[in-house]
Amino acid sequence: MNPRLAAARALAAVSAGKASLGGSLPAQLRSVAPRDQALTQELAFGTARWWPRLDILANALLDKPLKPAEVELQALLLIGLYQLLYMRIPAHAAISETVSAANALKKPWARGMLNAVLRRAQREAVDLLPTLERDPVVVTAHPRWMQKRLKAQWPEYWQAICEANNLHPPMTLRVNLRHGSRETYLSRLTEAGIAAHPTAYSPTGVTLMAPCDVQQLPGFSDGHVSVQDEAAQLAAPLLESAAGHRVLDACCAPGGKTGHLLEATPGLAELVALDAEPLRLERVRENLQRLQLDATLIAADGRAIAQWWDGRPFDRILLDAPCSATGVIRRHPDIKLTRQPDDIERLAALQGELLDQLWQTLAVGGQLVYATCSILPEENTQVIQAFLQREPGARELPIIGAFGLVQPCGRQLLPQPDGHDGFYLARLIKISASTRQDGYTAASKETSSS
Repeated sequence: MNPRLAAARALAAVSAGKASLGGSLPAQLRSVAPRDQALTQELAFGTARWWPRLDILANALLDKPLKPAEVELQALLLIGLYQLLYMRIPAHAAISETVSAANALKKPWARGMLNAVLRRAQREAVDLLPTLERDPVVVTAHPRWMQKRLKAQWPEYWQAICEANNLHPPMTLRVNLRHGSRETYLSRLTEAGIAAHPTAYSPTGVTLMAPCDVQQLPGFSDGHVSVQDEAAQLAAPLLESAAGHRVLDACCAPGGKTGHLLEATPGLAELVALDAEPLRLERVRENLQRLQLDATLIAADGRAIAQWWDGRPFDRILLDAPCSATGVIRRHPDIKLTRQPDDIERLAALQGELLDQLWQTLAVGGQLVYATCSILPEENTQVIQAFLQREPGARELPIIGAFGLVQPCGRQLLPQPDGHDGFYLARLIKISASTRQDGYTAASKETSSS
């Protein structure tokens, strides 16, 4: 299949709200020749990254807007614009190959339209874009609702956040210290001809100067190293888990933090890795097998504790809560298409429910680390503030370290060029099993189920 058509079909599924790129792109990659797979992926991810900007430009160049049903054609047009503006493909090749891809759409008129709009873009885009940049959506390449929310919530940082979101992310590794120090692994990378440097905040982190295939990494297949962003590497140490502890990793897939917890703390009594999606839990299993580590894997909704919890309290809980993922847009640029403003309130409610239920499984004196890859306070510090107000047995613990911005509750990391992703962390301790305002305690749960 033409790689431009494959990318357009993947993006059309995203634009129509049917899938993420992670769900729609793999099938399309299998339909193109192996030599074209990298190009297909770049076209899909790059067009998604600049979609809000490209869409406004396309509408300025079209004689009349495309019908809402023309999602594949819209995606193909934006792919054509992306090539002209952001890739080194010669303009004549970008235009001709994009027009050729329209053959499979069985819409003869589409070829003429694509050719006319793309040739007009070739002539006029440089002069037209400055006039369109009065619109902050064009400048930032973020949906209007997201751009406005970031500006309101991070007035000092919103432009830098948008700029970081539009960059290609660095490839960062977590060194498994069971197999040697970070310094030793950096030497192994140097010997393999791979340039890298240590991360600023995670003592196990290494950032590559340029991404590479994981199979090129020394010791990857033997579990000596894993791919994990620096911000995500900060979560496991905050738990302060120790030998003999029973630990819960809730919402654990794909298992990066699960592996980190097991690497960092030999002798745990048990680590329970919980996730609501069985297919994603398979990724956890695969990662643990590569690392030669073991955990108890459970597929269940964390809120339904009566269905999966055996009544034995956990000493430590890591809740990597489902979120808007607004801190990792540079890794998943299709978030700009899939995420909607009303999602935030729904996600905040889910995060609060998970906290309420999982808290019942935590031992008195136990600690819980709450983490998201969101940069929106509604999902982060506000969720923790609300939880502390309704849970008298909870107290916040300080986070020691130079990373991030101190918030009313917890610590917020914003995405950094060539550095860590956007991420949020908060630490809580259970000082008592006090009855909440709704009268629910772990003891009452056990009584009602016995």
